[in-house]
Amino acid sequence: MPVPAPDASALTSWVADAVTAPSMHNAQPWSFRYERARGVLTLRPDPARTMPNADPSTRGLHIGCGAALFNLRVAAAHAGWAARIRLLPEDTDPGTPAVITFVPGDEEEGVAGLHPAIGRRRTNREPFGDEAVPQALLDGLRGAARAEGARLEFPDDWQVQQLLDLAWEAEYLEKLSPAVREEVARWASEGIPPSALGPRRHESRGPVRDLAGGRRIEGRAAAVFERSPCLAVLGTRGDAREDWLRAGQAMERVLLQATLDGLAASLNSQALEWRELRWLLRDPLSETGHPQMLIRLGYGPDVPPTARRPVSDVLTIV
Repeated sequence: MPVPAPDASALTSWVADAVTAPSMHNAQPWSFRYERARGVLTLRPDPARTMPNADPSTRGLHIGCGAALFNLRVAAAHAGWAARIRLLPEDTDPGTPAVITFVPGDEEEGVAGLHPAIGRRRTNREPFGDEAVPQALLDGLRGAARAEGARLEFPDDWQVQQLLDLAWEAEYLEKLSPAVREEVARWASEGIPPSALGPRRHESRGPVRDLAGGRRIEGRAAAVFERSPCLAVLGTRGDAREDWLRAGQAMERVLLQATLDGLAASLNSQALEWRELRWLLRDPLSETGHPQMLIRLGYGPDVPPTARRPVSDVLTIV
């Protein structure tokens, strides 16, 4: 008896949802190949969209691919299918992050309900308001990360200032590295339109990374960002490729839940891109010794989406 498999139309729709995931500088470093006869979808990195200077370990690439995987799970569950994911399968090409098959029936509790947030999620680089995020929502986001095998920690005010100091140091290190600076500028200019950059920081330090790369953008204003932002550190116990993929799935689950909760969010990995600074981000008292992403949460204005590559450019069906 043949094993049921989704048709090409359904699969294409799910991949269209998958590629709305956030990725480092919106490079969208993924490609998909679907074998209809076997019902197997393979996720591979796109070698043309890697960042050997800014992301030499490919940690950021794997986190982005993990976020796309989670969106794929949500889209399939919403359509009544359960995604069966094998991370880093040994029987495929080296470097393949995941192989996915699908079976009828949604067996992932709470996943399908996140689907409305996929099209609404944004990276918001605008200043947020002063309204505090309710503790109940923060606890729910902790649970979202925990469901994917990660932890979400909310530092206190003193630790937040330390995080902002480390982000400032990362900016300084980036200025001293022309290769990194050029790479970041290239991908940010290609993947993030001026309308999504947000305003310049009025003060020297702030919770949002300025991806303009020193470019003068006509009409771009300056603004004061929140001085005591609500920041969260997403972390994992391990720090191998599988942990990065799981961190990406946890990150996207947190972001989708935050979207449903009416929260705005932005991501900042700048300090995590420098090994010596990333080490300083570790909390020795936490169960998760490896920070993977810094997430800023709050209440902010609506912002436009950033462009995505056409599904025909990222999906091959054979």
